[in-house]
Amino acid sequence: MSVRPTGQHAVIFIFITVLIDMIGFGLIIPVMPDLIEELTGLQADDAAILGAWLMVSYAAMQFVFAPIVGGLSDRFGRKPVLLAALAGFTIDYIIMGFAPVFWLLLVGRLLAGVFGASYSTANAYIADITPPEQRAARFGLIGAAFGVGFTLGPAIGGFLGDNFGPRAPFFAAAVLAGANFVYGLIVLPETLKPENRRKFDIRRANPLGSLMQMRKYPAVLVLMFAIFLMLLGHSVYPAIWSYYTDFKFGWGPGEIGLSLMAVGLSSAIVQGGLTRILVPKLGEWRAITISLVLAVVAYALYGLANSGWMVYAIIVFAALGGIGQPALQGVMSRIVPSNAQGELQGAMTSLQSLSMIIGPLVMSRIFSHFSEEDAAVTFPGAPFLVASALTLIALVIGLYARRNDPGLSAKSTVPPKQVTDPAE
Repeated sequence: MSVRPTGQHAVIFIFITVLIDMIGFGLIIPVMPDLIEELTGLQADDAAILGAWLMVSYAAMQFVFAPIVGGLSDRFGRKPVLLAALAGFTIDYIIMGFAPVFWLLLVGRLLAGVFGASYSTANAYIADITPPEQRAARFGLIGAAFGVGFTLGPAIGGFLGDNFGPRAPFFAAAVLAGANFVYGLIVLPETLKPENRRKFDIRRANPLGSLMQMRKYPAVLVLMFAIFLMLLGHSVYPAIWSYYTDFKFGWGPGEIGLSLMAVGLSSAIVQGGLTRILVPKLGEWRAITISLVLAVVAYALYGLANSGWMVYAIIVFAALGGIGQPALQGVMSRIVPSNAQGELQGAMTSLQSLSMIIGPLVMSRIFSHFSEEDAAVTFPGAPFLVASALTLIALVIGLYARRNDPGLSAKSTVPPKQVTDPAE
């Protein structure tokens, strides 16, 4: 496959790809309970257990396959991997839409986890086409796609489900993925030059192997641990947000949905707009430090809030902390050589998936313990304080990692020229 010059079409394609992934994920959330009840005949409480298994299966497959997909993109290029994932998503959503039994729906979610692992390749693509000093802004754009997709997906899915039945959102997601496949087939250039490709090695292309490879880059390995703690803290949102706001403020589905829309929109504004302004002015490390401090305070405020209106004020404050993760990704992608970007992003996606397996289980148990009728201390905001503590530890670790950043010196913050990592 020839390597053609990249342009604005490539950035737009990656943005739309991630946006569609998130919309497709969010589309099916509102209708999943009804579809599970339709397929199994179970009531809502038992259906919720099966729904949890569907979420865990998706995250588990991403955890396993993200390094494999990233390694394949380092070997064969970004374009074929991205297009294969979009084609797979298209077929998979159709299968789930027609699924007559629950086990086929489970198979669909397992496959979706495999194809969703291509998020690592999308980030590697961005690293390929973006100068190191601009990567934080571009990664912020990807974060904005997450925010917009998180906002639009459930709203569209709820509308389609109410008006056309619980299977309609699956077919809508299939149409979106298929249209983006055609768009990418026509306009997407390959970005990984043949001389920067390396042999695929399953010993490296697995969650443990990809992490072990990061030992070559001490700052990256330490930062990945910090990011994992950040992600564990961040998992408090999907784990208990609905239950917490219902328990403490008496919010119903409409108010909960409105608050989540506010979270998504504020995140999109900060990561898609403010990141490209603030990170260059502050510098990557200063942006990372400020964002983590903001996150520590925001989590604590959520846990201590005693009125619903406070939540919206905290949402705006917390969103400003969103400049941190794009800056962290920018630092790591600057340190890691060009032919290992897929491996790096695969390891990152695995960590994110692992946090989504562990985090919700831990946070929900903490919430349940402090919210039971016979609890010695009733404090439903406890999980947010745990998230605050995890993020504080991540901040300390991140500041330690800064000392090992080869792009920093006493007189300069100009990153060194990247080299390639020879295949092993």
